[in-house]
Amino acid sequence: MSVFSEDELSRDVFLGGRIVLHQPRRGYRAGVDPLLLAAAVPARPGQAVLELGCGGGAAILALGARVPDLALAGVELQPGYADLARRNAVQNGLDLKVVCGDLSELPPDLRQRQFDHVIANPPYFRAGAHVAATDPGRRTALGEATPLADWVAAAARRLVPRGYLHVIQRSDRLPDLIAGCAGRLGSIEVLPLAARDGRAPDLLILRARKGGRAAFRLHAPLILHEGAHHMRDGESYRAEVAQVLRDGAALRWPA
Repeated sequence: MSVFSEDELSRDVFLGGRIVLHQPRRGYRAGVDPLLLAAAVPARPGQAVLELGCGGGAAILALGARVPDLALAGVELQPGYADLARRNAVQNGLDLKVVCGDLSELPPDLRQRQFDHVIANPPYFRAGAHVAATDPGRRTALGEATPLADWVAAAARRLVPRGYLHVIQRSDRLPDLIAGCAGRLGSIEVLPLAARDGRAPDLLILRARKGGRAAFRLHAPLILHEGAHHMRDGESYRAEVAQVLRDGAALRWPA
């Protein structure tokens, strides 16, 4: 995919104006998922963070806006989106090194680095398991070409000892994620994300640690919206979720 032209892009505000992203009008567009992923990461100033499949940079730039003085890096398969991530980083005054390439064959400069945190928002659907999008960028972003186990393996190789992986993914892909962690990462925690009370979680955030030995933990779901049903126009996020999405707050994991 070539670089996007100006008329192919929109300018969108996230985190209550803390970051501004140029996104394709047609193609993959960031929603709340990368913001929730970024909020889940317990990064501290001075640490290094790598995003696998960074797209236009929504997740890693949201994390950089919340936590100062991070060394940020991203890997993106599609050249147009890699260029967009670089542009968005400059737009938001953040130093983000973006490499265009396949996460399974990282360039030497990244293979020689290790990171305190790796984050990822991999394609949600197995190949052939959904109706393919007509836009090639969106099709690549949503449809799996690289197995989830390979994403986890790539993350584990880049993590420092005791470093964290955070992944947001569909809940029905949890077995694949856990299988990918086997022998690589431990201390697995899973935070399910449910739209409303009484609904099964559609998404989850998985946290795993390199060298971790703690027992597996499945937390109660984080409920995103107030009420059991959508009753009115406009947003209905619960207060904790609204603080994450509008104020750039950290997402509090259960103790």
